[in-house]
Amino acid sequence: MEIFYNVLIFLHVMGFVFMSTPLFNLIVVNERALLGPSFNYYADRYQENIIRHGASRCYVFQLTVLISGVLLIIFGPLGIDALWTSWVVLAKTLILFTMMGLLSYVHFNLQPKIESFMSQIGPADVVPEGFSAQLKPYRVQRKRLATFCLFLVITAIILGLQVYGGFSSILTIVLIGIGGLFAWKANKTLLRFGWI
Repeated sequence: MEIFYNVLIFLHVMGFVFMSTPLFNLIVVNERALLGPSFNYYADRYQENIIRHGASRCYVFQLTVLISGVLLIIFGPLGIDALWTSWVVLAKTLILFTMMGLLSYVHFNLQPKIESFMSQIGPADVVPEGFSAQLKPYRVQRKRLATFCLFLVITAIILGLQVYGGFSSILTIVLIGIGGLFAWKANKTLLRFGWI
């Protein structure tokens, strides 16, 4: 049973590590911005393919975290009632469901709107006047949601470290604040050197 529990911990942690998709999507978007604001078919198509296909991977990682988390609670020392007796477990669960909802909103609402614009132009076509301006509101909203999801991932990791032993309230707030600042920085600038 101990080996099974340790494998569940590994899967749970790895699922969260791989849910760093919002960070890498922000990096891709900020790399694309270096090419300038005008529409570039190949660069824009490549960017959209990366983001669009990342959603299915993210769903798999989210489900991995959900299933392994539930099994950890059932087979671990906390028990299933930790879902409503431990504020940390409850907060992590709510964060995960929020991220699943946001991913679904982007994947099933925003991304199809972006794809409908993108499908109007081929590699040899002349880009119509104002095309980039039409795409921009959807891309800006998606980027904001990716930033918020990155913040939620960081917050869930901070809370995950406290499932069996809490940090001080001040340290938790400071770490979550630093996570928020990092997510904001990832939105606004290209992170060329990791944290910097």
